[in-house]
Amino acid sequence: MTRAERARELFRLLPATYPDAHCELDYRNPLELLVATILSAQCTDKRVNIVTKPLFRRCRSVQDYANISQDELEGLIHSSGFYRNKAKNIRAMAARLLAEHDGAVPRRMDDLAALSGVGRKTANVVLGNAFGLNEGVVVDTHVTRLSNRLHLTKHTDPVKIERDLIKLFPRESWTLLSHWFIWHGRRRCTARKPDCRHCELRALCPSARMFTG
Repeated sequence: MTRAERARELFRLLPATYPDAHCELDYRNPLELLVATILSAQCTDKRVNIVTKPLFRRCRSVQDYANISQDELEGLIHSSGFYRNKAKNIRAMAARLLAEHDGAVPRRMDDLAALSGVGRKTANVVLGNAFGLNEGVVVDTHVTRLSNRLHLTKHTDPVKIERDLIKLFPRESWTLLSHWFIWHGRRRCTARKPDCRHCELRALCPSARMFTG
C-alpha cells in the first residue's frame, strides 16, 4: 500500500472512528483559545483547562492580559509549568495585539506566528478551531508519533511532517486531521504501550507488528 492509498483509507476510517473529535481545550473565543494554547506547551490539555478556569475569570479582555502584573499572572498559571516564560509571553502577546491589531486576534498565519509565545503549531490551532481556516495541520507529539508509525512521513521535524500531511489529505480536513490523530494517540496509539490489538487502524498500520509480535 502506498502512502497515498493509506491516507485515503485513513480519511475514510478516522471520521467514522472519532466522529466527535474536537479541540479539548476549553475556550469561548479566539483570545481564550490563543492563551490556552500558549499554556499547553509541555502541559496536558486537562491541566490547562484547570488553570484557565480562574484565569479566564480574572482576565476577560486583551487589556486585562496586557495590564496584569507578571507576579499575579505567574501565580495563576504556575501549575502549567514554565510559568515565568509563559506569563511573559502572554503579556507581550496582549500588548502587541493592542498595538498592532486593535486588540483583536488576527486571522493570518504570519500575524499570529509573530506574536510572543506563538509558533506555527499554535497559529494553526487558533486558525482552524477559532476561525475555521485550514491553513495547515497541527503537528504535536501525538501527530508526530502516528504519522511515523503509519509511515505517512519519514521526518521528525514538525514543519516537514506538516508538509507531508498536507500533500496527502484534503485541505478541508486539515484541522480535523490533527484532532483525529490526537484522539487516537490518547486513546489507542499511546507512546509506550499502544493498544494495537484493539486498534481500529491496525490493518493499515505498518508498525502494528512491532508491538504485537
